[in-house]
Amino acid sequence: RSPRLPARELSAPARLYHKKVVDHYENPRNVGSLDKTSKNVGTGLVGAPACGDVMKLQIQVDEKGKIVDARFKTFGCGSAIASSSLATEWVKGKTVEEALTIKNTDIAKELCLPPVKLHCSMLAEDAIKAALADYKLKQEPKKGEAEKK
Repeated sequence: RSPRLPARELSAPARLYHKKVVDHYENPRNVGSLDKTSKNVGTGLVGAPACGDVMKLQIQVDEKGKIVDARFKTFGCGSAIASSSLATEWVKGKTVEEALTIKNTDIAKELCLPPVKLHCSMLAEDAIKAALADYKLKQEPKKGEAEKK
């Protein structure tokens, strides 16, 4: 008989989370920042005081209104990081209006989040909406500019 190899010890996230969450946690997509001063970049910063999670999500929109890039930085649990990562993947390629249709329930379903972690997907939806609102605000003419034209 060959000697038995010790069973591979799973990390804490791997034992407690669905494999889709673990994948986004261990291989997060689109981590980083965009230039928040750029007119075509919208930034959403949201937090959940109950658990301490903080999520920053940024989108970059081209002249046709399509989201061409997205980045996130999240301080939180595996589900919060996975929700942010998935959100950035989903908004890319969508128009601003299409991105508004992304719901926390869709994120939660895709990641198989348990009820106790639904607030993470809600944070991701809030971050998307906040980033879109910031982008739209930047598109409005500043006071004084409208009178000059």
